[in-house]
Amino acid sequence: MALRIDTRESNGVTVLTLAGRVTLGDESSQMRSAIKDLIAQGKKRLVLDLESLSYIDSAGLGTLVAAYTSARSSGADIKLANITQKLDELLNITKLVTVFSVYASVDEAIKSFS
Repeated sequence: MALRIDTRESNGVTVLTLAGRVTLGDESSQMRSAIKDLIAQGKKRLVLDLESLSYIDSAGLGTLVAAYTSARSSGADIKLANITQKLDELLNITKLVTVFSVYASVDEAIKSFS
C-alpha cells in the first residue's frame, strides 16, 4: 500500500495523517516533501498522526529524523501521535523516543502546543 497523507488544521496546528507505508523511495520522498512544503508555507506546529501507518523502514525513520531536524532549524516543531506498538518499539530501540515528543492521541499532541 502506497503512502497517503491527509492534512488538516486544528487550533492552529497542522495535522498530517499518514496511512500506508513509509519506505525507501517514493514514500519517504513524499513524506519529506509534504513536511518541507508545510514548513515553507509558514506552518510551525505539526502533528504526525501515525495510527494508520502500517510499516516504516530505516529510510522512513531517517526521513522522520531529517524532517524533525529541518523543522527545528526553521523554528517549527513536529510531534508524533497515535504511534503503533511496532513503531514504539522501533523508537525505543533506536533511542529516537528521546528525540521526538510522542502522544497517545492527536488531541493531546495539539494541546501540548498551548
